[in-house]
Amino acid sequence: MRAEGTTPEPETSMQSGLTSLGEVACRYQADEICPQDLPMIAAEALAAGLDTPTLCEPAGWPRDADPRDIRDAFEQALSESGIGLPDRGLARRHALRRMAARLIDGEIAPADLATDDWWETEVETTEERSFVLLIPQCACCIEYTLGLDQQTWASELRIAARALTSSPPIGPGC
Repeated sequence: MRAEGTTPEPETSMQSGLTSLGEVACRYQADEICPQDLPMIAAEALAAGLDTPTLCEPAGWPRDADPRDIRDAFEQALSESGIGLPDRGLARRHALRRMAARLIDGEIAPADLATDDWWETEVETTEERSFVLLIPQCACCIEYTLGLDQQTWASELRIAARALTSSPPIGPGC
């Protein structure tokens, strides 16, 4: 056990960095992280104790570097760390769960869900399907597309979000 105020053991810090980088890989595949944010994420991974030949490269780049170069270097650094990019569909399903949790926690409003293409997400579970079916293509179309008034829709969406977040986890975690 570590004494309060001491620096974490290198293995613990590095494992934490790998876990964080694995989550970043998943969020990156789900389009939740922009390429412009990857240089700072690479720098944070280095600070957490990860060190690969390529990780130093994007860590030193500015946010406005060529997005293709950033993506290529970041994906190479993931590979060197033994972290594979998850399947895009699985990453989007994990993102859907994170979004449902944010809705329940009050971090986002129900209308915020209609700002992305969530309604196109390929789902596999009943809970995912129930949640996605309540996400309209745009906020102005709730009554037209779903046949629900705003209050009923928001209530049903929160119920579906709770069911989704309390259902068993899917695939490899990220």
